[in-house]
Amino acid sequence: MSIHEQVALARRTMTPTGLSIFGAAASAPMVVLAGGLVTTYATTRVTALPLTFLLVTAVVAVLMVGYTALARQVGHPAVYYGILAHGINRSWGVAAGLVALVAYTAIQTSLYGLFGATLAGQLGGTWWVWAGIAWAVVGALGVRAIALSTWVLGGVLTVSLLIVGLFVAAGLGTPAGGTVSWEGFDASGLAVGGIGGAVALCVAAFMGVDAPGSFVEEAVDRRSVSRATITAVLVLGGVYAAAAWAMGVAAGPHTIAARAADPSSGLPFTILEPAGHAWVGVAGVVLVFAIVTSMLAFHNVIARYVFAMAREGVLPTRLARTDSTTRISAPRRGSLTQTATAALVVAAFAVTGTDPVTVMFTWLSTLGALGLLCLLLAASIAALAAPPAVRGQRPGIWQWKVAPLLGMLGGSVVLVAMVGNVGSLLAAAPGSPYPLLLPAILTATATTGGIWAAHLRRTRPDIYAGIGHGTPKTHAVPDALHISI
Repeated sequence: MSIHEQVALARRTMTPTGLSIFGAAASAPMVVLAGGLVTTYATTRVTALPLTFLLVTAVVAVLMVGYTALARQVGHPAVYYGILAHGINRSWGVAAGLVALVAYTAIQTSLYGLFGATLAGQLGGTWWVWAGIAWAVVGALGVRAIALSTWVLGGVLTVSLLIVGLFVAAGLGTPAGGTVSWEGFDASGLAVGGIGGAVALCVAAFMGVDAPGSFVEEAVDRRSVSRATITAVLVLGGVYAAAAWAMGVAAGPHTIAARAADPSSGLPFTILEPAGHAWVGVAGVVLVFAIVTSMLAFHNVIARYVFAMAREGVLPTRLARTDSTTRISAPRRGSLTQTATAALVVAAFAVTGTDPVTVMFTWLSTLGALGLLCLLLAASIAALAAPPAVRGQRPGIWQWKVAPLLGMLGGSVVLVAMVGNVGSLLAAAPGSPYPLLLPAILTATATTGGIWAAHLRRTRPDIYAGIGHGTPKTHAVPDALHISI
């Protein structure tokens, strides 16, 4: 297949609801409840965690405004790659594409460690065997049409939100000391030493909510990408703040940190017991499925990045090759590439005997969260710098000026907090140089992208000129015909 051959993803297969499902499912509310909230309380001892979530929600929502405005206008499945190529220049686009692949892959593969360790703790066995089972399931679903993945993600997400709702009701219904405390929303609780780490972990809880942008080529309506993404951010922010509040109320705002740090406390499931012991068992099962569906959501995003960048010749073109030159229901070779990459990462951690949670999950998920926050900041810069041809007719000042500027300011503060606390997030010894590996990896990846773009400009100017511009026009590629008599 030549780089100029028109191959496109199936049109009008993702509804606004489907887009929202992918964003929320990638963020995985059950994983945040069972892991993120407990870890944040235990490591930071910040009692005002509900208020922290609300503030971080506002920052993330503003960051998403410029990102989704560009995603809608550019319409590229490899979103960061496409929007930075259009908004700034092609070298930035290639650098962003490689960083996105590294960040999304880091988050997706980190979940194999969490999944394997969770099932090994519940049912016994070796973590990497359970991780291998999840790998096979995700790989099988990843090569199928996106509608199947959407139904699976939607079902698990619905039950997850039900469990979180029951958790909030149970927590607020059985307050420590007999009265509901509002200390979680006290602004004075933000002026503590662990607030930087709390902010960083709250940001990590939202990673994956930008997933709808990668389905813009398949969306029923491009405008729905903005609504779906920002709605998912606001809903999840409210859910996380409520869950953090309920956990603090049930355990006591002054004892929640100690209980969260004690593995024998059984948080958060012990808080759910007043709703019925059966729900505790259901929550454990749903947690397992939520991890798998989060992996599946990230898998689909990565597959589309690989396909879209290969379609333009920036990655090997064989990764976008198909048996048909019309529309395809799934980027099969992009999916298989991601499946192979995940197998290599899991195998590397298994062979070296690395702890699947404290090292594999924690380090890789932190790397991914840091990378995606950098990309969101870059998207805000691209929105501010976007030429009139990209912004379209009658561009709104909020979408293209005010929100990106506010996002840059708020996002920069959050990025400084993440980098400054990366050592404590990884439980590294004070003064250890190892946490510096994470920003170094992202910097090296972006630099490699810039060098590769410069190489293409010198040796393959036709490919360089097409960077970010390879998405076929709506009617340039015919739809598959299904005729029945």
